[in-house]
Amino acid sequence: MISIKSLQKVFQSSSGNVQAVDDVSLDIEKGEIFGVIGYSGAGKSTFIRLLNRLEDPTSGEIVIDDNDISKLRGKGLRKARQEIGMIYQHFNLLWSRTVKENIGFPLEIANVPKQEREQRVNELVDLVGLSGRENAYPSQLSGGQKQRVGIARALANKPKVLLCDEATSALDPETTDSILDLLTDINKKLGLTIILITHEMHVIRKISNRVAVMEEGRVVEQGDVLDVFRNPQQKVTKRFVEQVMGDRDQDDSLQEILTHYDSGHILKLHFVGEKTNQAVISEVAKQYDISINILQGKITQTQKGAYGTLVVHLTGEESVIQEAIQYISATSVKVEVNPDAS
Repeated sequence: MISIKSLQKVFQSSSGNVQAVDDVSLDIEKGEIFGVIGYSGAGKSTFIRLLNRLEDPTSGEIVIDDNDISKLRGKGLRKARQEIGMIYQHFNLLWSRTVKENIGFPLEIANVPKQEREQRVNELVDLVGLSGRENAYPSQLSGGQKQRVGIARALANKPKVLLCDEATSALDPETTDSILDLLTDINKKLGLTIILITHEMHVIRKISNRVAVMEEGRVVEQGDVLDVFRNPQQKVTKRFVEQVMGDRDQDDSLQEILTHYDSGHILKLHFVGEKTNQAVISEVAKQYDISINILQGKITQTQKGAYGTLVVHLTGEESVIQEAIQYISATSVKVEVNPDAS
């Protein structure tokens, strides 16, 4: 669906060149929700603006449905942009227009006949859950409702791709979840490819199928969200996973907990997917003559399944403990024995 090869963007200034996007290559499948995460200055917002040519690439290719939009100009570019919707952090609504008029604005520009335009707008009002608010003005709407208008407007021309640039950053957590649920629903109903730019791992965790991590203009890590949660490779990725899993706080408290245990073994267990629902600890307690004390645990859900960690303390005969550890390891649960929490 989308193939990005060796994409680069260099901004020129009086103080020298700034490499905002540096040799980024990605393949994004049709109908998936693909997340791009990075801290401020990572280049992610410039990257997404390159995808709909709000910024011109310095070099590289952006191919969408076999159409290299990086080479388009004039009428061809305008037509390609109609197939790429975009929603923004601060909504970018026309304050003098109603909900319906905001949603219908792209259709006006495209010279869609009035009757067809009104039918499409009514469909979108219903799709984004704004029935009864279609004649309200932006100043009369909540933040979440404004973003729903922005989403409906982005869908007006029936795009193949929806770009979301920090679409939930201005919203409270509850409203963020409702907007993410809406995007997931739209993705399923319309088969729309969604590219989501954010600095919040919670957003990636909740709805993305795959994720690319950006730092200093480059993609430093990418993969299935569940795999990235389970085994982050880069320092920046580990920081993002900590946002959701609370690993740093857990490690601090675990370090304190460990000072109270000078015998037995501490195990840190990593559960992935269906294994989070397995009663591994209960089975171990039944089969082996050891004592098990649960010290700490956390489970989080992703689109591809659950990921969780559990810290337990085992006491008993050393040989029996080792048998129990082997049993747990054989279930494909990743086991760290006497983990270093420092």
